[in-house]
Amino acid sequence: MIQDSYKLTASEALDAFASGRLSSVELVKSCIGQIKATDDRIKAWAFLDGNVALAQAEECDRIRKAGLATGALHGIPVGLKDIIDTAKMPTQCGTPIFSGRRTDHVARLVERLREAGAIILGKTVTTELAFVHANETRNPHNPDHSPGGSSSGSAAAVAAFHVPLAVGTQTNGSVIRPASFCGTFGFKPTRGVISRSGVLQTSVSLDQVGCFGRSLADVALLTDVLGCYDQYDTVSLARPRPNMLTGAQAEAPVTPEFAWFDLPFNDRLSTDARDGIEAVLEILGPQVTRMQPADTLADLVTVQARIHEYEIAQHQAEVFDQNWDQISDILKTIITRARKITKTEYEDALAVKASAEAFFANFFVDYDAIIAPSAAGEAPMFGEGTGDPIFCTLWTLAGLPCVTLPLLVGENGLPIGVQLIGPAEKDDRLLRTARWLQKYLAETVDQKGT
Repeated sequence: MIQDSYKLTASEALDAFASGRLSSVELVKSCIGQIKATDDRIKAWAFLDGNVALAQAEECDRIRKAGLATGALHGIPVGLKDIIDTAKMPTQCGTPIFSGRRTDHVARLVERLREAGAIILGKTVTTELAFVHANETRNPHNPDHSPGGSSSGSAAAVAAFHVPLAVGTQTNGSVIRPASFCGTFGFKPTRGVISRSGVLQTSVSLDQVGCFGRSLADVALLTDVLGCYDQYDTVSLARPRPNMLTGAQAEAPVTPEFAWFDLPFNDRLSTDARDGIEAVLEILGPQVTRMQPADTLADLVTVQARIHEYEIAQHQAEVFDQNWDQISDILKTIITRARKITKTEYEDALAVKASAEAFFANFFVDYDAIIAPSAAGEAPMFGEGTGDPIFCTLWTLAGLPCVTLPLLVGENGLPIGVQLIGPAEKDDRLLRTARWLQKYLAETVDQKGT
């Protein structure tokens, strides 16, 4: 048995399973022990059933010992954002409206996890209806701070060593931002790589599934497992997907070229985040091209908000109409505003979204990745919101693959991520570039002795 096995990444745990140094039961027991020891202050979990998880782990160990086929995540515990339907577990979507809600069906991504041998440990806390109003989860690095949102519990659970992997969603910045605040790796693949069937729909045009882990290889592995074509998801890609893990483990054949956009809202960066990003750009030197993009690029923030608000008001109209008194004041304000958006304004926003997608399809001919902040800085204080998502908005709108690397530390000792964005459906190349950046920065820092 490996002591404190809850600290292992998924990749390390799989190696330990293969060598016989660890069983799935031992890993799950260790994770449950860590949850019991710390979740009273972090509050990452909306639902947890340790007995069921241990029963799943016992079955995984039996299958392995019998020499039967095992999947890519065989015996690995995973947390799911509480907007993902799982039969036999409640899916409550961060609101009392759905308290105790259970479904007979499971999300397509849950089927993929089960086929891969993963153990669904439980459901992680989300903000109200996966939107802006914060719930109870705290930042594991300092519980006086927010973990971000809306995938609050997923990011916190991975950062607190409750599980090596967790699944979240992003409609604006809900994977990349909490990963940055909690100091984990976060990866949102190209829109359409992972099915959204059985996931709460807030925006059919913008909702995307993403992953949290404690290594680049781990988020790549989880994405490979989740990715599939789903005829019931209107944006699902009906073609082969990039091999994410191969990309995350590959050496870059040539030195990557990066782009940095000097956008008007970069002034929202905190001093420590700005200084940290500038230090990274300075190390990269001529490998980064700084650009002054047209103002229309920054205007995409308004376009994303219009689409998001219009669609959530449409998709969840019945929920809002029947349960208005159970909705937070902040969400009521947004929905009231959303219902004033005309169909013409909405359709115009969709047209601009399509133009943005076309722009980025051509842009990456000359660049391997855009480098950008993952968030405005360190996590805000708990009770002051879940942080500004604006540094994720453009890329989410365009459906581009994004990854955040936990490279920086702020003035209060809290993590700050650095984001890389790549071309659509070339997620493997983005992960290869991310691996190169990690290695290059580490080597440069070691040479300088700082």
